[in-house]
Amino acid sequence: MQSLPLLPTTVIGSYATPSWLWTAMEEIKHGRYGTTDLNETYDDAVRMAIGDQERAGVDIISDGEMRRFFFVQNFYRKIEGLEELEPFRKTGLYAYDSVPRYRPVEKITVPHGLGIVEEFTFLKENTQKRIIATCPGPLTLTIHLHLRKGGAYADRLELANDLAGVVNAELKALVEAGADYVQIDEPSSAIIPGDLRDWIALINRAIDGVNAKIGLHICFGNLLSRPRGKRTYRWMFPALLDVNCHRFLFEFANRELSEIEMWKDVGDDREFAAGLVDVKSFYVESPEDVAERIRTALNSIPAEKLYITPDCGFFPVPRWLAFLKLKNMVAGTKIVRKELGVE
Repeated sequence: MQSLPLLPTTVIGSYATPSWLWTAMEEIKHGRYGTTDLNETYDDAVRMAIGDQERAGVDIISDGEMRRFFFVQNFYRKIEGLEELEPFRKTGLYAYDSVPRYRPVEKITVPHGLGIVEEFTFLKENTQKRIIATCPGPLTLTIHLHLRKGGAYADRLELANDLAGVVNAELKALVEAGADYVQIDEPSSAIIPGDLRDWIALINRAIDGVNAKIGLHICFGNLLSRPRGKRTYRWMFPALLDVNCHRFLFEFANRELSEIEMWKDVGDDREFAAGLVDVKSFYVESPEDVAERIRTALNSIPAEKLYITPDCGFFPVPRWLAFLKLKNMVAGTKIVRKELGVE
């Protein structure tokens, strides 16, 4: 496997859903696909995501999270002890109050895992590129779970601690399957009210004993390109440095690179993946746009520690747009590598 260049390009996780897959999911929802149909559909979708990332020239790719739906929804079908509830709102534009909700009616179990090992294995078998495995963090897995007084859990933290054990088991199984880099996605750390120290302890429990490089991605929500949290990282520091990860992945492009200079103040020597392509905008960044943003990032982040990424996943973005953004992200990175004398 080839070594990585300076300023490696990678992705956060999800890739765009093509029109034919949206149509297929309608058929699936109505029970019109058998097991073979399902496998063929999702296998083809992953191969499409792999192909687009490879054609764009991305250095480290994902499976596009093509087997998942709206980030975490498919995982609830794998968790035993939940009952489905009605969405808060069923009319108007789909938003954070439109999603299905669930309630634990007993202590949750996940007897067959979250399915991420199977996703990773298929990805590994279908590319020669460096790859990442992504997993929602324990707090984020609670985001659509609602508790009732006197129910199975006293509070969200107790529930999230059980889910931290589930995530830990999944990550260890990923390492057994050959994963050398796993990424925890915890947007809820910036969204759900609570004590940041509790959220950090949850993440550390989820990654305890996982013998791989660990990345932590925190964003502010990306449901159909809408944020949900207050878009600032500054309040999380220096506490977030207590997370036992090797790389932080943050969004900057849609915030006009606000706070990117903070990393110089933080003074940490971990790897840092800067989101420099806006997945919430239809504006197609030119290669020079990307290069300019990288130059700004390099004022605060050493080149040997910097990774170049989109802000977040591409799930809500049309496929043609996602591909152009990735292609120009790679082209812009090459401009800066050449300036640094390494391309």
